[in-house]
Amino acid sequence: MTFRLTTDRAEMQADVIHAYLVRSYWSAGIPREVVERAIRGSTCIGAFDRDVQIGFARVVTDSATFAYLADVYVLESHRGQGIARAMVAALQALPELQGLRRWILGTRDAHGVYEALGWERVTDTTLFMQRYFPDVYGAAT
Repeated sequence: MTFRLTTDRAEMQADVIHAYLVRSYWSAGIPREVVERAIRGSTCIGAFDRDVQIGFARVVTDSATFAYLADVYVLESHRGQGIARAMVAALQALPELQGLRRWILGTRDAHGVYEALGWERVTDTTLFMQRYFPDVYGAAT
């Protein structure tokens, strides 16, 4: 199968992206408006099979020192073809994202995808803190 990648935010299909994210483990219940806002505020990439969006990923960044990779997914029907790896590699290669000091992401089950692209597990967790609100989307409805 061939697929097409694009970083053109205008091509991102918010309805398709929302339909996946709302059922994902990391953003279950996310409102569509929040997804739309996240797309507007991020550097995005989409994977397409013809005109159907089959994958998505985004980077939140200051374009100078830091990037957070988020919402990486490929529809179940299209997995195992290297699409997620291709999206992340394309994002990492963007000229405006070169020279950043740190990239981070969170994943429960896709470590191998990222390790193949040069990512490493955090070894010194004492550096990192978080504010985490796991029920924020449930509270919004």
